[in-house]
Amino acid sequence: MTVSTADRTARIASEVLAPAVLVAGLLLVVGWHAGEQPGVSRWWGLPGALFAAGIPLAYVLRGVRQGRLTSHHIPEREHRRVPLLFGIASVAAGLLVLVLLGAPREVLALLAAGGVGLVVFTAVTHWWKMSIHAGVAAGTATTLTVVYGPLALLSVPLVLLAGWARVRLSAHTGAQVIAGALVGAMIAGTVFPALR
Repeated sequence: MTVSTADRTARIASEVLAPAVLVAGLLLVVGWHAGEQPGVSRWWGLPGALFAAGIPLAYVLRGVRQGRLTSHHIPEREHRRVPLLFGIASVAAGLLVLVLLGAPREVLALLAAGGVGLVVFTAVTHWWKMSIHAGVAAGTATTLTVVYGPLALLSVPLVLLAGWARVRLSAHTGAQVIAGALVGAMIAGTVFPALR
């Protein structure tokens, strides 16, 4: 069976703009920005990325290897709850560790906003498969705009690309993508600025 260019593009976009990739990258960028303060390391985003992206992704990949999950994107709504709860626990542990280590407020605010997002998506997942790809992509664009100003709005096309890819691959409906993006942007635009 031949794979079309559009399908191939959608698959690549789904991997490059996957939640774990965006979360890790965003924490590194925000940590680097927080390091502009005198005496603050630019590498605080690294342990944040470990707890918010690395450990949860390792858990999911282990589930795929053991046959409990069919893919690292977890396409079946009923299989998402436990990995999402694990993600919440990992982010909470990371937040506690980073608070104790004296991480900068901006990194802590981003972890907290990510935790709130996970709680919301976990609750909704019980009934509906809202797009986490779209939520994290929109949250990333919103966070970058809060940190770097209007120039970061140049990242918005990546949100559209992530949403298109998920619909193109039949992973989500348009409504699931739009709802995910709105929730992600709303949390990033309220919780993160309030705590930073």
